[in-house]
Amino acid sequence: MELATLQKDMVAAMKAKDKVRKDAISSVISAVKKVAIDEGCRDDIQADLVDRVILKELKSVKEQIDTCPAERAELKAEYQARYNIINEYAPKLMSADEVKVLLQEKFADVLATGNKGQIMKAVMGELKGKADGKVINQVVGELCR
Repeated sequence: MELATLQKDMVAAMKAKDKVRKDAISSVISAVKKVAIDEGCRDDIQADLVDRVILKELKSVKEQIDTCPAERAELKAEYQARYNIINEYAPKLMSADEVKVLLQEKFADVLATGNKGQIMKAVMGELKGKADGKVINQVVGELCR
């Protein structure tokens, strides 16, 4: 996802007077800019950085939904709407089957050791941002048995 696309969509939401959508996209843009400044690439923001921040924001909003008390239905609905909007921009993550195939093809030598920690260390660099960490951990656990 490109930052320019997010900015264009935010302007469109502003013109349409869609406050919920504008706020959700705006929070993602500000998080992207903050991470870019922290990493020292404020002028040249790469698409992978934007995708990484979108996934982090998505996870954060999911936690808000999960921890929201049941009696606060209006707040939970607001979080859910925000989650749905951010999810539109999130990169598609690999499924457990796709992760398993990739591990067996590219990391067969590391899988042969049977050392889960060593396998995770080798694999996470390749799959970070492409698959959910829990899914990777689960697949590695299955392959180590």
